[in-house]
Amino acid sequence: MSATRSAIRPPASQPSKLAPAIFELLNPIPYGMFVGALIFDLTYMSSRNVFWGKGAAWLVTVGLIIAIIPRLLNFGHVWLQRRRRVTRIERMDFWLNLLAIIAAIVNAFVHSRDAYAMVPDNVILSVITVVLLSIAHVAMALNRLDLPEATHG
Repeated sequence: MSATRSAIRPPASQPSKLAPAIFELLNPIPYGMFVGALIFDLTYMSSRNVFWGKGAAWLVTVGLIIAIIPRLLNFGHVWLQRRRRVTRIERMDFWLNLLAIIAAIVNAFVHSRDAYAMVPDNVILSVITVVLLSIAHVAMALNRLDLPEATHG
């Protein structure tokens, strides 16, 4: 019976390929939602059309909901797993994403205000969220370029 169980379970030395695939699939979606929310917030600030403010609120909310899974996977990769060394940039990416999510949570509460009472806080928080995520995405892209398997030898 123990031989059967060990044959079913993959060896502990093989890293999961599902978690990185899910992370790479879902991670860009919140970034797009938050960029869209920034565009909607800027449009709302200039037009005062409630449609844009409500749309931004929905984009922030959906972005936060979708951000849960990649952030949990990222937390596990950066702080819990010990299969491979985690780079300084991966840790920085974790913290920048965490700060961006905190700014987005505050932004979601700001968007719950009545009509024009959310301006300019909504724009400021959207800019902070997008800037933090942009820095994190650029840093990770540059980090991938430094990997040996990314170079053509």
